[in-house]
Amino acid sequence: MTLYVLRRFVNYAFLSLLATCLVYVLASVILDPAQRYYGMNPRPPQATIDAKLAEMGVSPDVPVLQRLWDWLVNLFTQGSLGVTVGGQDVVAEIGARAGTSLQLLLLGSIIGAVVGVLVGVWGAVRQYKASDQITTYASYIVFATPTFVIGVLLMIAATAFNQLIGTQAIRFTGSYSAGINGSWWDLAADRAIHLLLPTIALVLMGAASYSRYQRNVMLDVLGADYIRTARAKGLPRSQALFRHGVRIALIPMSTFFAYSFGTLIAGSAMLEIVFSWRGMGEFQLQAVTQNDINAAAGGTLFLAILVLFSSTLSEILYAALDPRVRS
Repeated sequence: MTLYVLRRFVNYAFLSLLATCLVYVLASVILDPAQRYYGMNPRPPQATIDAKLAEMGVSPDVPVLQRLWDWLVNLFTQGSLGVTVGGQDVVAEIGARAGTSLQLLLLGSIIGAVVGVLVGVWGAVRQYKASDQITTYASYIVFATPTFVIGVLLMIAATAFNQLIGTQAIRFTGSYSAGINGSWWDLAADRAIHLLLPTIALVLMGAASYSRYQRNVMLDVLGADYIRTARAKGLPRSQALFRHGVRIALIPMSTFFAYSFGTLIAGSAMLEIVFSWRGMGEFQLQAVTQNDINAAAGGTLFLAILVLFSSTLSEILYAALDPRVRS
């Protein structure tokens, strides 16, 4: 199994690097960092603009492929991703924002996946019954609701709750309260309060997606020959389902979870804006709106690394669930 996982890891690493290079080339073709300086009043001299672009490594006078090569050389020799249009180091910006996004995404995605799988299995076992119909309609409603709308509705509900109890029990602006002091327990409690609403939003979206997928997979498993064989040998229905059915149904879910987790960065961008979280989703949006080539490429590399590790984890789970892979 180790050799299998290692081969898959190398394959994913190559694809991650290829995706990052393609995004760098695409950003270099589409984005124009000089526009930041053209809109200034007074506008800087052209020589100053050219010098700034050359300092960032995005001068249009240098061919795109040459810029990409220089960017890769700096990445592998110095661990540098260049600087943003605002003059900040891209690696430092990603380091500051990555923790903010990951503490939200890890918690929300894991809880959402667990809840979604349980709801999907429950719906498949109780197909067409009231509980299945309710979860189906609820998941479709969540699917049809934009991310930022879910966030705003949660904020409205939290505001009404705070007014009802007469205190600011739920705080949802930023990832922590400005100027807060106290013990580690006070700081952790403050973080947890700020995590509550965006985590609930991610759990709702994740559970809606995973439950539909898990339900369909589980329905296929319920009609499989090995389930009928287990029942014919005298195994109770519940044991046949959970010892054989759920395990098999989780195999495709492991792959689905890996790639869903990687794309959560893009999906959480609107949540980070709604709740004023300075995370990677906001960073990626700002990179595009500010014509920032280095930030766009650096953010893509971070996302590619997330997909790399989550995909490797899915391969490990796949091998653990399917004995044929281990042989």
